[in-house]
Amino acid sequence: METQVIDYKTQQSRLFPWLAFAYAFRFVGEWLKWLYTDVTQRLQAKDFSTLPEAHACTAGLKSLTTTATADDIEECRKLCGGHGYLCASGLPELFAVYVPACTYEGDNVVLLLQVARFLMKTVSQLHSRKKPVGTTAYLGRLQDLLHCCCDVQRAEDWLKPGVVLEAFEARSARMCVACAKNLSKFENPEDGFAELSADLVEAAVAHCQLIVVSKFIDKLQQDIPRKEVKQQLQNLCYIYVVSLVHNYLGDFLSTGCITPKQASLANDQLRSLYSQIRPNAIALVDAFNYTDHYLGSILGRSDGNVYPKLYEEAWKDPLNDSVVPDGYHEYVHPMLKQQLCNARL
Repeated sequence: METQVIDYKTQQSRLFPWLAFAYAFRFVGEWLKWLYTDVTQRLQAKDFSTLPEAHACTAGLKSLTTTATADDIEECRKLCGGHGYLCASGLPELFAVYVPACTYEGDNVVLLLQVARFLMKTVSQLHSRKKPVGTTAYLGRLQDLLHCCCDVQRAEDWLKPGVVLEAFEARSARMCVACAKNLSKFENPEDGFAELSADLVEAAVAHCQLIVVSKFIDKLQQDIPRKEVKQQLQNLCYIYVVSLVHNYLGDFLSTGCITPKQASLANDQLRSLYSQIRPNAIALVDAFNYTDHYLGSILGRSDGNVYPKLYEEAWKDPLNDSVVPDGYHEYVHPMLKQQLCNARL
């Protein structure tokens, strides 16, 4: 029994980051709607100043969200064990339908390289009087971000918005500057982009993750009616933040944004956040209000009546129309009785 409880908690802990991702992407999606409206109004007024940033944001976030979602669907299938393979689970169809999103409307890697070009252009203009604005405004504080030290002393410090934002801004800024310096060594910039494409993609991902983190934190600064709801959203926000620190630890350590000790404190805080979110995990999933018909999944039924329905679905399979399937007496039974003739080859 103890082993089952431990395994149950382990499975849940693998799901909690994806739940946090779902909320993070929901809120950044709301911000993208605002960005689209703003850009549209500016274009009508013949103002094209924000168009490059809008393109970089939509391209980068499309790549970031579709890649993460496709990975999340596959992770959910794994967490369901053998049941995840069943068509009745809804996961195989969902995966097959969604994965092409990583390619259509622009291959995700190509889109990230477009974001990287925008970032490299922004860095190259820092010496001019033109200051970066919008999602790249943090690059205007480049010297501070290149020399700042993360102010995490305790695990709870990872719950401070200012500390979190500075760590993500420093990581993105330092990766962008490193790419810009390496690009400057090439006589032909296009050769540099081809040679450094892997580094440029990583810098673009860091920038896009910073956007999502900042918009999630901005959402928490708004008026949220109930204190309990806000607390749960804060837990999800920092699960998203600290899980990114955990998953991209190499970036944070190699750029000197955090120390190994601070990374260890991040893991401690992540475990604490999991324990806080666990009692409300189902309610936070149900808050999206997806119907059984929309989900099309026996495993995700709102009434929890999973196994009887799985049994019913099994009987719908043509192989179960009869007690003994076709071909059994002709092929399987002789094999079991060793009555098949051996091949002459």
